[in-house]
Amino acid sequence: MDVKRVKDYIYWLYFQYLLITCSYVLEPWERSMFHTITLTVFAMVLYTAYVFVPIHVRLAFQFFSQIFGGQPESTV
Repeated sequence: MDVKRVKDYIYWLYFQYLLITCSYVLEPWERSMFHTITLTVFAMVLYTAYVFVPIHVRLAFQFFSQIFGGQPESTV
């Protein structure tokens, strides 16, 4: 792929984002605030998923392995 096609595709994706969020009607300072808040919320969701999802998956695995006849853990 050449650079121009990649650049056009990224611009197209950004334009789709503007259309979906209706932020193309905002003034430039409002748009930057909107993007900052959106990026912050998205980063917090990713961080929360990174920290808490593995813990819950491990606990669910332990719970279901005990229910379906897994070996009990040592209580030493």
